[in-house]
Amino acid sequence: MWIQKELRLKPRTRGFHLITDEIVRQLPELQQFAVGLVHIFIQHTSASLTINENADPTVRADFESVFNRLVPEDQPFYQHTLEGSDDLPAHIKSSLLGPSLTIPLTAGRLNLGTWQGIYLCEHRDHGGSRRLLITLNGEAAR
Repeated sequence: MWIQKELRLKPRTRGFHLITDEIVRQLPELQQFAVGLVHIFIQHTSASLTINENADPTVRADFESVFNRLVPEDQPFYQHTLEGSDDLPAHIKSSLLGPSLTIPLTAGRLNLGTWQGIYLCEHRDHGGSRRLLITLNGEAAR
């Protein structure tokens, strides 16, 4: 069985945001699957997705600090500057983390580890609402 669906995420400030519950709330179709895969693709070039610690919010704050040091704004050699000082660094950060995730689906649920959560990595100061394309593939539950 295959299902494909577009989800909209609420706008968020720059940073790393735990979005697992927001995704699951918008995917009642998960319950139709006994086993399979969920592919999550963000349709943007200045935000990305990753999986990491879901319990301690300081992890997400530290991620933001590290990425801002790795890819600083306002570098004199940047050429792509017309959309703001955060734009080119956002593209680079997005490329480092990537636009998609694939997660196992077991008994109608995302089969994440106990301490794993899905992060929206918002790399713009004002990125706005973000779109995710979700593809579900697997065997139907009986």
